[in-house]
Amino acid sequence: MQSVIIDTDVAIDFLRGAEYAKDLLLPLWEDNKAFLSVLSVYELEAGMKDKEREKTTNFINACNIENVTEDIATKAGEVFRHQRKSGITLDPIDNMIAATAMIKKHKIATRNVKHYPDERLHFKSHLRHR
Repeated sequence: MQSVIIDTDVAIDFLRGAEYAKDLLLPLWEDNKAFLSVLSVYELEAGMKDKEREKTTNFINACNIENVTEDIATKAGEVFRHQRKSGITLDPIDNMIAATAMIKKHKIATRNVKHYPDERLHFKSHLRHR
């Protein structure tokens, strides 16, 4: 099974009980193929409510955490410059997550496919919150 980096939107959907997210993530955890960028850890921590602390902590602990390395930061800069030449300006965190996926050979589980224009990175790009 392909390793997958989970974008924050899918993580939030899982934490809020979305069935599609459960169906997507449970097999990844069973195969130890679920990854989370340290930047998504930041986003989850920054956005969670106090009552969500335990569930969020358990979610984070269930994932393999990808740290930002110099190689990832360099690749993110390259991705940003390339996209900007095409008239696309993406969020720095999304650039770092995309670069992490490229360097570590992960797909990205996201509903925000516009945040990741390189379709080769998409994992089940048809994800829809139901």
